[in-house]
Amino acid sequence: MPTGFYLIIAAQFVSALADNALLIVSIALLSEQGLPAWWAPMLKFVFTISYVVLAPFVGPLADAVPKARLMAWMNGVKIMGVAALLLGFNPLVAFAIAGLGATAYAPAKYGLITEIVRPHLLVKANGWLETSVVCAALLGAVLGGVLINSHVISFLNGLLSVDRLGHTSLLNTSLLVLLLIYAAASLLNLGIPHSGARYPASTIHPLVLIRDFWRANLLLWRDAEGGLSLTVTTIFWGLGATLQFIILKWSADVLHLPLEKSAYLQTAVAVGVVVGAVVAGRWVALDHAKRVLPAGVVLGLLITAIAHVQVVSTALLFLTLIGVVGGILVVPLNALLQHRGFVLLSAGRSVAVQGFNENLSVLCLLGVYAALVSADVSIVPLLTLFGLGTAVAIGLLIQSGLRPRAVH
Repeated sequence: MPTGFYLIIAAQFVSALADNALLIVSIALLSEQGLPAWWAPMLKFVFTISYVVLAPFVGPLADAVPKARLMAWMNGVKIMGVAALLLGFNPLVAFAIAGLGATAYAPAKYGLITEIVRPHLLVKANGWLETSVVCAALLGAVLGGVLINSHVISFLNGLLSVDRLGHTSLLNTSLLVLLLIYAAASLLNLGIPHSGARYPASTIHPLVLIRDFWRANLLLWRDAEGGLSLTVTTIFWGLGATLQFIILKWSADVLHLPLEKSAYLQTAVAVGVVVGAVVAGRWVALDHAKRVLPAGVVLGLLITAIAHVQVVSTALLFLTLIGVVGGILVVPLNALLQHRGFVLLSAGRSVAVQGFNENLSVLCLLGVYAALVSADVSIVPLLTLFGLGTAVAIGLLIQSGLRPRAVH
């Protein structure tokens, strides 16, 4: 791998670690404030909405400045979100601020990987990247569970001797720990060397950027391999973001676990994805990426099956299998999508298009989930619905062959 690759992985890991822990701590804040359960998925909703609204602008931004420096700046914006929580802002407002930082971080991160890694190593590079993402999710969920533990909170309050900054939350010291982790991620970003990639100067006129983004979106969708991989990753990431909340509620309602232990249970999925990512990175070549599509059907069926599990040990097994299959599915197709996007567009613009579609899927599925929870739909049929829907969608995709019409 080229110089700086593993530093990118380290910086990405630390930032994502804080992101995942912040979600758990913020859910605990909602509970502390007595807010209803459907507010929890709204945290992810407001975090994600910036990805969709600002997508036409973050791609050109990522291509206009050194990407590692931009990543450091965006961690600074995330720090502002944590500071807003410390100052007593509504958790949804604070999470929206953190989401602004994540919006430009994504095209900079993936774009930088595409710039420095040769095409024949992209699947392997994505295996490393997705492994770091999932390890961060794994340890971030654990860290979040630790930071909302009453004994840990008492220890931190005594250790740091921090006043409550005019806010009544007991979680202020936990938030300070996350603020320090984001600061460490920024320092790592600043150590990443510039890739040397240069792109033609782009207009800053909003309407022109929106029009150019729409054309780029159509170009990637109409490409045979780009459209196929974009369809699958859009389904996968929308489902994955929603499952994060479904599993938390399912763990509470069916397995009767408290929030901190439910957060630990999510680590089984993360471990599985790491295994699946390693397998895919080692055994699936870029030109064979489409062969992993049947894994999407298996993924949906496993999600359907776990809805009816009532034993923790069995749940751990199924969650691990879900992670393995998910890793095998997404890593090769993500690499294929990045390669086609880089060929057709540019590193930053292609990742912005990818992020727009995948996060629009996240918003839609989170909205559906929040509405169903608000309507008091039981978690078992809800989880079954999401699993069967995934299996059917990927099955139809395989059957049709998804051959988008060519660009003229």
